[in-house]
Amino acid sequence: MKLSKRLKKIEQMVTPNYTHVWDCCCDHGFIGAALLSRQAAKTVHFVDIVPDLMAALEQKLQRFYPEATWKVHCQDVAKLPLNQYSGKQLVIIAGVGGDLMSELVEAIHQDHQNSNIDFLLCPVNHQFTLRKTLIKQDFGLEHEVLIEDNRRFYEIMLVSSTRGDREQVSAVGSNIWQSDSTEQAEIATKYKNKTLGHYRRIQQGNTGDTNIQTIIDGYCAITV
Repeated sequence: MKLSKRLKKIEQMVTPNYTHVWDCCCDHGFIGAALLSRQAAKTVHFVDIVPDLMAALEQKLQRFYPEATWKVHCQDVAKLPLNQYSGKQLVIIAGVGGDLMSELVEAIHQDHQNSNIDFLLCPVNHQFTLRKTLIKQDFGLEHEVLIEDNRRFYEIMLVSSTRGDREQVSAVGSNIWQSDSTEQAEIATKYKNKTLGHYRRIQQGNTGDTNIQTIIDGYCAITV
């Protein structure tokens, strides 16, 4: 199957050092299937709360990946049974907004505070909200990228629940503004301008909101 630019980038950011990878809410299991194809982990888990969707996915996996090791979980992502499995684990969450993603990450982290879990996150909106949650939980940043796909912008973050000597997550992003090509610099500039426009429109309806002004100041300070 041909992955979109967004899904392909998420899939490429999964390094082959995980025992278990959890593909959650991620566009009908396309990322997990791609990971099975290149044997990126010992076991790939597919998670969503919609029964019909998971039943259809399980049939496809049985047909196209009969020799691979995978599991289908029809359940709430916030209640992942990570403690039932040993080894290094990666939780991928994409295709939902930053508000819900923040709730899911907090719930998973709360249930597994003594575990070192990596998260690969790609919210469709409310990126600032998600970043503030990661900062509050003292997550460490492994890597982050900014892409444009079908005229929409996406931040993709690989973070660890154990900070260690890793870089702190930035509220407005750090590495996503660093460009190694003219094309990437243009994407970053367009994204910065779009984001600032979004928050300035919000500010017009919330005059005097110091939180919004703080966010705007943060993005204004970015150098592309």
